[in-house]
Amino acid sequence: MQTPPLELAGIGDEAAPDLDGQLAAVGELGWNRLELRTIDGVPVARLGERAFLRAAARLRAARVEVVAVASKIGDWSRPATGDFALDLAELDVLARRCPALGTRLVRIMSFPSGGLAEPEWGRRVRDRLRELARRAEDAGLLLVHENCAGWAGDRADRMLDLVTGIGSPALRLLFDIGNGVAHGYPAAPMLREVVPYVAHVHVKDAVTGPGGEIVYVLPGEGRAGVAECLRLLAAHGYAGALSIEPHLRLRPHLGDPGRGDQAAFVRYGRALERLVGQVDGR
Repeated sequence: MQTPPLELAGIGDEAAPDLDGQLAAVGELGWNRLELRTIDGVPVARLGERAFLRAAARLRAARVEVVAVASKIGDWSRPATGDFALDLAELDVLARRCPALGTRLVRIMSFPSGGLAEPEWGRRVRDRLRELARRAEDAGLLLVHENCAGWAGDRADRMLDLVTGIGSPALRLLFDIGNGVAHGYPAAPMLREVVPYVAHVHVKDAVTGPGGEIVYVLPGEGRAGVAECLRLLAAHGYAGALSIEPHLRLRPHLGDPGRGDQAAFVRYGRALERLVGQVDGR
């Protein structure tokens, strides 16, 4: 059976802070898919209503599909000891806004510990994600948990615990191929364990520099094993999006003041296209 072609997309604020610049970057690549994280430095759920409606209309006019919204729910800035009401409120906003964007997928994480010991940390995370998944299911959304910050960020067994233990069709996994380099684990073995539950993919690649710092590079040029992960995904019939998150010049989600780098974003996209072509022609 032939695997359907993969959808290529990108997290737009890595190309430009403004939506026109983000659309220009995917347009230069000849793509019509975008993942939204921030617009003019503001997360999607925090945009004013007028600004959001303008953005949604601009996306429709450009005929660009939004493959996912990368939310702040449970991310590195929201520990398990923090106010859960922030996450519930953000999900409520996205439950109204995602239909206008034409997407169901919302990226989440699983809450840093905030100093809690593991048993209590895990209990709080499971309780919170159970409630988030219940609300997402009611709203017709699909939460995709990223292997990044949080209780289940770097362990396949905990990711599976969340997905199978909570047992909601509104909770699946987002696998970021490059996060393992930064967090100290090989990507492919983890992906092999969780791949049946993967509904969205981020593409990053990186190496460890001489001083131990993480240096992000073009896909296929680092230690993340991007090609091997793409082959694993293809072998399991993955037909979702591959969304590039280059990190080559700036990291907007960390408050980087840079103005984006459309040229680097396009160069990254071209490198992924070549890598996908090589994997497809194996």
